[in-house]
Amino acid sequence: MLFNSIAFAIFLPIVFVLYWFVLKNKKRQQNFLLLGASFYFYACWDWRFLFLLIFSIVLDYFSGIQIEKSKSKKMATFWLTLSIAINLGFLGFFKYYNFFVDSFADLIGGFGFAVHPWTLKIILPIGISFYTFHGLSYIIDVYKKKISAEKNFIEYALFVSYFPLLVAGPIERATHLLPQVKKARIFNYEQAANGVRQILWGLFKKMVIADNCAPIVNEIFGNADQEPASRLVIGVVLFAFQIYGDFSGYSDIALGVSRLFGMELLKNFAFPYFSRDIAEFWRRWHISLSSWFRDYLYFPLGGSRGGMWMKIRNTFIIFLVSGFWHGANWTFIIWGGLNALFFLPLLIRDKNRNNLETVAMGKLIPTFRDVVNILFTFTIVCFAWIFFRAENLSAAISYIKNIFDSSILQFPKPLPKKEFFLIVFMLCVEWINRTHDHGLEIHRWKPWLRRVLYIVVLFLVLHYSNFGNHEFIYFQF
Repeated sequence: MLFNSIAFAIFLPIVFVLYWFVLKNKKRQQNFLLLGASFYFYACWDWRFLFLLIFSIVLDYFSGIQIEKSKSKKMATFWLTLSIAINLGFLGFFKYYNFFVDSFADLIGGFGFAVHPWTLKIILPIGISFYTFHGLSYIIDVYKKKISAEKNFIEYALFVSYFPLLVAGPIERATHLLPQVKKARIFNYEQAANGVRQILWGLFKKMVIADNCAPIVNEIFGNADQEPASRLVIGVVLFAFQIYGDFSGYSDIALGVSRLFGMELLKNFAFPYFSRDIAEFWRRWHISLSSWFRDYLYFPLGGSRGGMWMKIRNTFIIFLVSGFWHGANWTFIIWGGLNALFFLPLLIRDKNRNNLETVAMGKLIPTFRDVVNILFTFTIVCFAWIFFRAENLSAAISYIKNIFDSSILQFPKPLPKKEFFLIVFMLCVEWINRTHDHGLEIHRWKPWLRRVLYIVVLFLVLHYSNFGNHEFIYFQF
């Protein structure tokens, strides 16, 4: 069931009415309802993988209790290790088995040995990377005594499988979401209204921006050898906004839907294309994943407490692992490595935390230096996106090679005027509201002006959207 589908448009109001009007002030029954709705939501993709989700929930629920009950550090470590090994084992099998088999065969083949690898036709369970990380963060936090083991199975199961975030995040923490699951929720009109606005903005970014860019991006990347360099540049730029509109749009819808049920999810995007350096970009892009790797990988490796060598080593590890998390393809690993290389000059010069405040804070117009820095950061991000989008390494290298051609001076034909107009509109709205949680969270505007903007966005969604079932890009991860 997609957020941008008719089925979800029917499903959501039904759950909302039952939640607030039938089960009002009955927290336990509300949690049962949300858990049942979440399982149904997931089963709509493939009911067979619902059993894998439930197994993961039971494993981590039981492991957390055993870790807390353990009378020795050794026994607690055993349960932690067992849970991590099983979780990563399932994730590795479904997501990376064929990748490792094929890579091993290529390596052996390079030494002159003929190998015929045995691969499997494995269907990747949707959302497995996300709900696996939910459970891992929980048991690690229990082990580190940051949170007590949850004894209520329904509340723990809801934390892991809560349908707004189940298939593409944000990656939640038990320390943040579980307390909200455990307490009674009271309907808050302002929170719900803000949620509706965020859903509308998410639908705009997905259905208007991402879905309109997608056909052009597919055409250009699919015929890269025949396209002039200027069109290849257009393709990369449009993909940058396609993946942003697609993934941040999903996150906006997820956060907005959750607000309808009185719960706040972790912010996942903070207008990343307004970043002035690559470090700021990664503080604003897929925030829940970046912070997850920071807390559960970078810090345990020593973080930045050691010398410069340790800082560089740890930085490369988290970027490479982040790339590999995205998919079983060398293109994602190269993408992660490139971002690490882009990050390196800032790290060496100790300038990776220079831009902590929002750009041009309190001003409408940025400085010339800010504009240059934003454009440079966007350029290197787009360069890395080529590897993220390409089918394989040879396609990515060929794409880059073809960009550096004299045809880059040609005027690109046809020029995607409609798409650029919509992108500029989105950027203007988000620039004005860049200090808020989403593009339509506009408190300072006069009421009539806010309503005009809502109507315009709704009109664009209805007019420019293709109401077919276009899946979100991050469902494949």
